[in-house]
Amino acid sequence: MSSFTVLAIVAAVAGVAMAAQAQLMGHLDRSVGTIESVFLTYGTGAVVIGLIMLAMRGGNLGEWHTAPWYAHSAGLLGLVIVGCIGYATPRLGLAVTLTIAVAAQFTIAAIVHQFGLLGADQHPMDLSRLGGMAAILIGVWLMVRQ
Repeated sequence: MSSFTVLAIVAAVAGVAMAAQAQLMGHLDRSVGTIESVFLTYGTGAVVIGLIMLAMRGGNLGEWHTAPWYAHSAGLLGLVIVGCIGYATPRLGLAVTLTIAVAAQFTIAAIVHQFGLLGADQHPMDLSRLGGMAAILIGVWLMVRQ
């Protein structure tokens, strides 16, 4: 199996997990509230990853300081992601919420790559990428129109 195939499968698993998490977060949001559902989600994740790190004898956590300072905001951004998706999903629906979220991801990713922001490799915008962005925006419009 090629490395691309393996990576594509990993990315697809992430997509499946994101959809399931969004739906489950919607249930938690309606039951206990947005902030509480984010706490429960991150708390459960922290316990599980903590146990995994203990099993691995701490992993490579001692090297945390070698990452750029701004990389440490990833956890805060995760809170925003989980909170926003948990809040929006029961109100907009799973497909609409994730369609808008993925379109925003693609748009920001294109900007990050265009300018090489946050340490990313630079990949200039071209007609193919612009066409893909247009297709995504059309997809959002098709999903959200009544």
